[in-house]
Amino acid sequence: MDRLERARRDVVIANRILAQQKVLDAYGHVSIRHPDDPNKYLLARSCSPGIVDVGDIVEFHLDGAPTGPEKRPLYLERFIHGAVYERRPDVKAVLHSHADDLLPFSISKTMRLRPVIHACGDMGQDIPVWDIARNFGNATSLLVLNMEHGRDLAQSLAGHRMALMAAHGFVCTGRSIYDLVRLAVYIPRNARVQMQASMMGEYRVIAPGETQARLDLDPDSPALKRGWEFWGREAGCGALLED
Repeated sequence: MDRLERARRDVVIANRILAQQKVLDAYGHVSIRHPDDPNKYLLARSCSPGIVDVGDIVEFHLDGAPTGPEKRPLYLERFIHGAVYERRPDVKAVLHSHADDLLPFSISKTMRLRPVIHACGDMGQDIPVWDIARNFGNATSLLVLNMEHGRDLAQSLAGHRMALMAAHGFVCTGRSIYDLVRLAVYIPRNARVQMQASMMGEYRVIAPGETQARLDLDPDSPALKRGWEFWGREAGCGALLED
């Protein structure tokens, strides 16, 4: 199997895992940077993540235009992906989710999202919140509908692993698709634990040194890829996992 076919299958597996794990529902999407051309990426056509198949994967330029003729509907917010890849050469995979557990932190004026569980200690210490109204006013649909919106979001993301989108959801990046999926599965769990701990009083936050130690782990090591195979099989992707 060549690298491109493996990447196409991995987009499918990532979509199905994240749907099965309730990180994505009928909406949201995940992409992979093209393995042979960093100026392109792979993303499904507009369909719900849990039913994405290999034939649904479309190749895009960074500006959100398909690389070939395409008559099927496309995700309106595909510009999130291209803008992040454009700004961040280190990023190999991108997720956009509306997971409910993150939404309170996207609108709260008193509590910031912080890493509190070791499984996603590498989510970063400071999680920026991007509000589309800041530069585009309060009469938008809150959707990222063009590269101008996408680049503004990518600028707010900057060098962070993730950013919250006010009243909308979050965007997350990965050093590989396996790294992204593992982190994305645990981010909503981290939010739930932080919210529960806050009701009990003061709580412990992952320290900067602990975050760095997590980042120093090989994201493609067998230990950190274990969830990919387990969750993939849970999501019915056993055949797609095979080479």
